[in-house]
Amino acid sequence: MAAAVTAVIVDDHPAIVEGVRGWCAAADPPITVLAAGHRPELARDGPGAGADVVVLDLFLGGPAPGFAVLRDLVETGRRVVVYSQDETPETVLGCVDLGASSYLAKSEGAGHLVAAVHAAARDESYTGPMLGGVLAGDRRPERPVLSARERQVLLAWFESESKTLVAHRLHLSVTTVDTYIARVRTKYADAGRPAPSKAALVARALQDGLVELSEL
Repeated sequence: MAAAVTAVIVDDHPAIVEGVRGWCAAADPPITVLAAGHRPELARDGPGAGADVVVLDLFLGGPAPGFAVLRDLVETGRRVVVYSQDETPETVLGCVDLGASSYLAKSEGAGHLVAAVHAAARDESYTGPMLGGVLAGDRRPERPVLSARERQVLLAWFESESKTLVAHRLHLSVTTVDTYIARVRTKYADAGRPAPSKAALVARALQDGLVELSEL
């Protein structure tokens, strides 16, 4: 049986909140919404503090994206699915850079949101159609050079649910797998393109042509 998944919804549109709540209840397996509302505090130290996943509207009553809210949540170890009407590449890539598990447009619907929440709860990324298009179109010049082994370990991790499975598949220790992934993160950070989460590393790999969207 799949593990139970919990979520907190942070959005200032009541209709959106109720819609997402309904989708979560109808999901298979169901997603239990611990709290919902327009205040980020719900996810930080309120009823949703213990939720597996935060579903975050990036614009909470203001014209500017709430990057600071997202950064605060990610830095405290939360898994965040950004759910927004904004599809501009700058905003989408900014959220990926900050460590969002996924970024979905509100036009993408229930199936993608539920899949993204389930993936985030497993500490995995989810790439919907809009995010995939943005990532595929982003070609930044600051591309670090990865060794063949670093690339092999990285791609195996993308295809696996845990580093333990990667270690078994490649006949390595988990510590060695951690070391290779840490090296890749360091190289991206040194290039000015930090990748603090697995989702961010997936984004980097897509941007740099290390993996195709169809492989994920």
